Amino acid sequence: MAPQTIDMQSTGTEYFKTALAVKDILTVVNMQYYNSGSMLGCDGKVYSQGSVDFLTALACIQLEGGLDASQVGLGVPASPRGAGSGYVSPSIVNNALDCLTRGTGCGSFKPARTYPALRGAMTWSTNWDATAGNAWSNAVGPHVHGLP
Repeated sequence: MAPQTIDMQSTGTEYFKTALAVKDILTVVNMQYYNSGSMLGCDGKVYSQGSVDFLTALACIQLEGGLDASQVGLGVPASPRGAGSGYVSPSIVNNALDCLTRGTGCGSFKPARTYPALRGAMTWSTNWDATAGNAWSNAVGPHVHGLP
């Protein structure tokens, strides 16, 4: 699944309900952490897209809302040209992955617990990554492979 951020803000949204209803066969939810503006995190605070806090506080909603960590991934654009807004550098993606899986690299938001089985990250799109010299996959790919 690849929902917009607004579709995963609450377990009461129809998209989130669908994800939970098919949880037993669901592979991964790579929410689109871009083109959304500011959103609420799992702590009820507002976070601006394009930050480690945005990635971690919104992933927390899915993780605490009933999806297994192995079903949650971070979906981000591969380059500034890959989306209208919300691009984050690969180092921010890696910090968010570390924050969620190890409790390190967090910004002001730190989840109450870690999720070592977090699925990883994906990008929209490989074409934009290629035009940027594969900077995203070269940085994030090896980092994902080194997660717990």
